[in-house]
Amino acid sequence: MRMMKVEAFHMLALMIQCLPLQRMMRTILILGMKLLLSYQSQESGFYQNAVNLGNRGDLLDKLKAVQLHVLAMEQWNASRIKLCHRRYSVSAANLIHHLALKSLDVEQLKEDLSSIGLLNLETINSYVLASLSAATQMLENLKSNNLNISGSMSKEIYTEKSLNKQKREEFTINIMRKKTSLNQASLLGQLQDGRTAHIMVTVGQEVLESETLITDLLKTGATIIRINCAHGNPSIWSEIIRRAKRSSEMLEKPCQILMDLAGPKLRTGKLEAGPCVMKISPKKNASGEVIFPAQVWLCPKEAGPPPGNLSPDAVVYVNGQEFLSKLELGDTVKFSDARGQQRMLKVSKRFHVFSGVGFMAECSKTAYVQSGTALYIKGKKGKSTAGLVVDVPAAEQFVRLRVGDLLTISRNSSDDKHESTTATNGAHRITCSSGYLFDSVKPGDPIAFDDGKIWGTIKGTSISEIVVSITHAGQRGTKLGSDKSINIPESNIRFDGLTSKDLMDLNFVAAHADMVGVSFVRDVRDIVVLRQELEKRKLQNLGIVLKIETKGGFEKLPHMLLEAMKSPNPLGVMIARGDLAVECGWERLADVQEEILSISNAAHIPVIWATQVLESLVKSGVPTRAEITDVACGRRASCIMLNKGKHILEAVSTLDTILHGNSTKVKAEVKPLLLSSLS
Repeated sequence: MRMMKVEAFHMLALMIQCLPLQRMMRTILILGMKLLLSYQSQESGFYQNAVNLGNRGDLLDKLKAVQLHVLAMEQWNASRIKLCHRRYSVSAANLIHHLALKSLDVEQLKEDLSSIGLLNLETINSYVLASLSAATQMLENLKSNNLNISGSMSKEIYTEKSLNKQKREEFTINIMRKKTSLNQASLLGQLQDGRTAHIMVTVGQEVLESETLITDLLKTGATIIRINCAHGNPSIWSEIIRRAKRSSEMLEKPCQILMDLAGPKLRTGKLEAGPCVMKISPKKNASGEVIFPAQVWLCPKEAGPPPGNLSPDAVVYVNGQEFLSKLELGDTVKFSDARGQQRMLKVSKRFHVFSGVGFMAECSKTAYVQSGTALYIKGKKGKSTAGLVVDVPAAEQFVRLRVGDLLTISRNSSDDKHESTTATNGAHRITCSSGYLFDSVKPGDPIAFDDGKIWGTIKGTSISEIVVSITHAGQRGTKLGSDKSINIPESNIRFDGLTSKDLMDLNFVAAHADMVGVSFVRDVRDIVVLRQELEKRKLQNLGIVLKIETKGGFEKLPHMLLEAMKSPNPLGVMIARGDLAVECGWERLADVQEEILSISNAAHIPVIWATQVLESLVKSGVPTRAEITDVACGRRASCIMLNKGKHILEAVSTLDTILHGNSTKVKAEVKPLLLSSLS
């Protein structure tokens, strides 16, 4: 916390560098700093030996000193605030007020004010000046009614003109709250049914395999659909957006579209394609005994995915309508799997689907199915009616890394084919197409993969290869596949703000989406480039979401917000905790996300709480206790984002209940328990 105060002070110092100061402001500065220094000079810290709380005159002087410092900082940054668009000018000023307060060590003052129930300095970031003014006025009233303090320094530095300035109508608490609500609605859309936060869901290719998925998401509580431009293509994105808008109109529920630009993220390259084999595995206990057979969906290729209420372990497409037409409930389907093992599927349910019928079948033994596998109905004559398995996708390839392993990262070009996973020297091998990685790292730098699941240390570098020694992985090794993140937290990699792909995708986003997510913003230069591109395309209404996922982006967030506020575009911030945790350190993540919330609230900018929200529930159907409390903490944000997964509908429903459940019901349940325990 102390470090954050120092950073805030240095930030303000940078902001006011070289700004001309009027004579009046120089006088206020000198008087104000004298007063502040008179309290800071005490050995035990700022306000440590403050007079007892009965002497409210001294407490009033201290509060006025802080207020004076806040006002002075606003004046020093007047030219910066003036550059902001009129819709953000008041919010920019409040952000400066917040940073000014954060730059001071006011721990003792916090205790003094809290002890008399007057003001909590921790909760005033959205309306700093109004709160300080109200507390000052209350102490003034107490002083005039109960105390007769003469010679107070406040008479020297507080003129009627300065007091009137503090009471400007644009800095009232009500106005500040309206600014926050207006900015949230402008970016994320209006909330309905008394809800206080939006639910955003990331979707992709899976939407095209289900006619009802987006409709079900909106019914369950989602209000924003997110598309990641790092995956898919304009054809897929267009169809997702078409379905989202159609469902929104049909249900009469609002639905905004956010599209994330891929940004200059370092990722592992494509690994060579694996065999087209599908593994079907029943659930087993610790002794290896089958406790629940695998659920397999059988249907013709043109029928599409299973109904939304089913969650099969495997989907097998069959080329043979005659074969499927002869299947009945209770039939047993025989086949020889890829290893030559005889396996069986028992048909348990039948469904009518688009273009034919589909069946749910059970498999009690592990089987490997490949394209061309022949299926027969047991006990029925005529093997000519066999069905053939088709379109089994290639198995995802990966390297399994253990502590002590060597990993070679090679620079690949567009002409290279997918790489083998084993190098000639016995080390595992992956590729990375970004030259930034090879140009910026040096031996000794730590490196992380797949959002920090794997860590290593760089042992050697060349113009085309990097050798990494793995220092952290799972006990049995951890898989590293294609398109996984690479982070170099301690290197000074300088990326372009927007890549060539980003600029191409921005044209699509401008025509189809409500918001654009700008990935890996690091400093003001990135925002300047973004503003120029938006102005070039005359995109004044496109929402902008700054994704904070690097250490530089976190440290320079106030600067970037002030730069972004020069445009009229609706503005928001996403706390992208995946890369952010790796870049800033796991142990700092909680403090970092709190600081991002604090800064954004001070600027009246809506915040999106993202990454691994209810992840266990999304993937396995069962949440962890920590995930539930994480969502509860996320209530302070304007929007919470879920990533795609098998149980996404259950996760949206659970999230909606936690966010918007009736808390009075819980209180009503607690009160009788308390009364009964006392009787």
